[in-house]
Amino acid sequence: MKRTMAFAYGVGSYLAFLVTFLYAVGFIGNFGVPKTMDSPAPSTWQKALLIDLGLLSLFAVQHSAMARRSFKSLLTRFVPVAVERSTYVLASSLALLLLFWNWQPLGGSVWTVEATVGRAILYGGYAFGWLLVLGATFAINHFDLFGLRQVWLYLQGHPQTKLHFATPFFYRIVRHPLYVGWLCVFWITPTMTFTHLFFATVTTAYILAAIRFEERDLVREHPEYAEYRRNVPMLVPNFARQNKPLRAPHAIQG
Repeated sequence: MKRTMAFAYGVGSYLAFLVTFLYAVGFIGNFGVPKTMDSPAPSTWQKALLIDLGLLSLFAVQHSAMARRSFKSLLTRFVPVAVERSTYVLASSLALLLLFWNWQPLGGSVWTVEATVGRAILYGGYAFGWLLVLGATFAINHFDLFGLRQVWLYLQGHPQTKLHFATPFFYRIVRHPLYVGWLCVFWITPTMTFTHLFFATVTTAYILAAIRFEERDLVREHPEYAEYRRNVPMLVPNFARQNKPLRAPHAIQG
């Protein structure tokens, strides 16, 4: 693949991510997009449940399988190493867009907050989740995480280099601030429908499972991560331990 083509591919994959990210804000929040999570249900809840479970499973398999070292090694036999991350980003975006397009609401309501102040607070929490998701990516290296750094190095003819293990601000509080942001996005809502509850439950289960695979890979690639894991909580901050010094130079890959 020519360098200019690889760079264009990386930029295109990043734009696909941006479109998916912005659509997800409206899809989960039920505003501003043609089809949301709680759009009118077109089919029976039994059929909708099977379709939605299949869509979520497809995304989970794609998102986890393509992140494993074995798949990366296989993929880079056919494409340059520089576009491996961009391919992952593009595939994840397409899997999510497929989910948004084919999502089937289940109907029903678990709770609804009617008070204006309460709704405002919950929408604020929802917005905080999205800001935390985005902020956590920039705290490490947003452009590396989404493949732009790799294709830029390739375009310039520079060798691919790995980021140093580091623990910027968010990552000194919890090991996975990105996932904390996603949990806020999934669970904080003024109107919890059965559809939303199902979505939040399944995605939370996926996050908890994915963390185990991700941390196993991080320990293998960065041996110092094992010490970091012993000193920093996974998802729930423990501010009583924040003043405890770490016994080794720590950081996180992302």
